[in-house]
Amino acid sequence: MNILKQTFIRLLANFTDNESLKMELWTEIEKNYSDKKRHYHTLEHLDNLLIRLMDVKDEIQDWDALLFTLYYHDIIYDALKSDNEEKSAELAEKRMKQMAVPVEKITLCKEQILATKSHLKSADSDTNYFTDADLSVLGQSWENYSLYAENVRKEYSIYPDIVYIPGRKKVLTHFLSMESIFKTDFFYRKFEWQAKQNMQKEIELL
Repeated sequence: MNILKQTFIRLLANFTDNESLKMELWTEIEKNYSDKKRHYHTLEHLDNLLIRLMDVKDEIQDWDALLFTLYYHDIIYDALKSDNEEKSAELAEKRMKQMAVPVEKITLCKEQILATKSHLKSADSDTNYFTDADLSVLGQSWENYSLYAENVRKEYSIYPDIVYIPGRKKVLTHFLSMESIFKTDFFYRKFEWQAKQNMQKEIELL
């Protein structure tokens, strides 16, 4: 059993003994993130996120809520729609209610998923760790960053360059105009400088 599935099943075991429900919910996650239209928002993305968050696990206040956020934050993803985060948060709430997850965890999970829409600094430190981990791909080596940028382009392949390029530049410029891309000291020190270099370079190449 891979670490992603194992971690999910273990998480669900904290809230339900229903084995068939656990497998059903994992299968839904696996199916959605393996959709052929996805090139970046995949199981590999979840895997990378889990690795990044494990690095800061000791800093996290509510690990279970954060794991639900991880698995559900991109469960609904359609490049043509602008309400993916809202739809993902709704589905997360529905699934968590099936297992009687406490309401405060559900609320936190939904807020964290919605925070990935703007990646602004939150008053909640767990949320900042999550959005930082979500953006950590920006601060990888240029080789890895280029692959990420290519995969994002593939997800938006329905749009011609004349539409995609200005939109992509707008997103990158938005991040570069932030006081800091990463909101936590850990991720800031690790990725901020490289992320800015990468995004600047991508803008120049577009």
